[in-house]
Amino acid sequence: MKVLVSDVLGDTGIKMFREEPGIEVIVNTGLAPEELKRIIGEYDALVIRSATKVTEDILAAARNLKVIGRAGIGLDNVDIPAATKRGVVVMNTPTGNVVTTAEHTIAMMMALTRNIPQGTSTLKAGSWDKKKLQGREVFNKVLGVIGFGKIGTIVADRARGLKMQVLVHDAFVAAEQIEKAGFEAVALETLYQKADYITLHVPKLKDTVGFLNKAAFDQMRDGVMIINCARGGIVDEADLKEALVSGKVAGAALDVFEVEPPGASPLFELERVICTPHLGASTVEAQTNVAVQVAEQIIAYLKYSTIINAVNVPAVSGELLDKIGPLLTLGDRMGCLLAQLSNGPVTEVVVEYAGDFQSFDLSPVRTAVIKGLLAPMVKDTVNFVNAEVMARERGIKVTETTLAETEEYINLITVSAVTEEGTSKVAGTIFGRKDPRVVNINNFRLELHPHDRFVLIHNHDKPGAIGAIGMLLAEHGININKMRVGQEEGGDKTMIFIRTEPVIPEEVLEKLRKLPLNITVTAFEL
Repeated sequence: MKVLVSDVLGDTGIKMFREEPGIEVIVNTGLAPEELKRIIGEYDALVIRSATKVTEDILAAARNLKVIGRAGIGLDNVDIPAATKRGVVVMNTPTGNVVTTAEHTIAMMMALTRNIPQGTSTLKAGSWDKKKLQGREVFNKVLGVIGFGKIGTIVADRARGLKMQVLVHDAFVAAEQIEKAGFEAVALETLYQKADYITLHVPKLKDTVGFLNKAAFDQMRDGVMIINCARGGIVDEADLKEALVSGKVAGAALDVFEVEPPGASPLFELERVICTPHLGASTVEAQTNVAVQVAEQIIAYLKYSTIINAVNVPAVSGELLDKIGPLLTLGDRMGCLLAQLSNGPVTEVVVEYAGDFQSFDLSPVRTAVIKGLLAPMVKDTVNFVNAEVMARERGIKVTETTLAETEEYINLITVSAVTEEGTSKVAGTIFGRKDPRVVNINNFRLELHPHDRFVLIHNHDKPGAIGAIGMLLAEHGININKMRVGQEEGGDKTMIFIRTEPVIPEEVLEKLRKLPLNITVTAFEL
């Protein structure tokens, strides 16, 4: 079996492939997309980092490809739905570089506080700027940690060791879980008002792009320092520059950028900005860890069909996967939909199976629901292996119930998510043999294909409601490709599903929200 390593991988991983009987490894880095497309059909496995883009076009040419392994966490460069459709397993190594990235965050904070880069450069240039480069202590200062996943947790722990006061905000982690770990959970506004330092540890999602912007900086205390070793684009760089120039932000330490490499960024003109070229995961230990992990995972799959850290398929037998595959897709999409429907941290998930499931082991479906639920919160960090562990870490209770019959469908899966704000519920089934469909959302009978981007409009069931929506979209040159209207069970409201071309921009969504008969207008991405 042939393995192509198309990005730089640690020598230990390459050695493991070369020493494994039955495995032939070819290292060919820096391939242009057309060259990769030309040769990919020869290979059973592909090992990548962040440089190689695995597009649908590449996958179409990969006639023998069985598995893609990412030496690292992020999978923005892989078309996962296209890989899944073609039966290609996609794996990552989510734990190999968490300590390294957390340590880099602390190093950046200390370097920023004590002006270490500036001191080095001026001294080498012949200046002795001791007074000009006076720093400050981190002892007893307040560190605001936004995002309490694996890396954020380690950063908080290391800061506690420095005798800092640590405040934590994570919209998807219950306050009890944060406090159980020994930290103070606070609202975002409180963190902004009290923190001397703010460090980001959230994934790059639709809702986190530009997360730290002018509105956020305006709420912060004067002289705050910003550290971003998470993902570029989470901090609005233009707004950050404005805040630095005004003095609202005293300094910024950046390891990631909106565009990488960033070229001649305006931020580089400012003395109070220190930066590194995305070095968060760049240590000998971390690169060895991810190289070893990805080699172990690829070898285990190619030789023994053992699945480890797959993001698109659970560790089940091929026979069972063939039978319940559509249910896994349905569960994953329903979980993702629920995450976006729910307000506040989810504390409990209830999965109900009703009807004929032919005595299948449905535990992978439960895992798929949890994975889908967590994906909008933690993105590539969650997979079929760690989903339920991550749910427990966040204080999410998961229960299952089974009913022998369902009134309208051969089988029906209903998932409820409980938060302090209330309960959201989604039900779905399989049409035919392989077609997942959502058939009920919060007691609205509504049939939809759970994929891609769409908008749900909750409105009053009165004449003119749908017409007003159509006219507004037409005024902005937006065509409705699909529309479904769901009636509230026993009520006087409707829920409207709309998929459009192009996607409805935020400014048009705001206009839809102002239409008199609309109650809520929400954009979803599955």
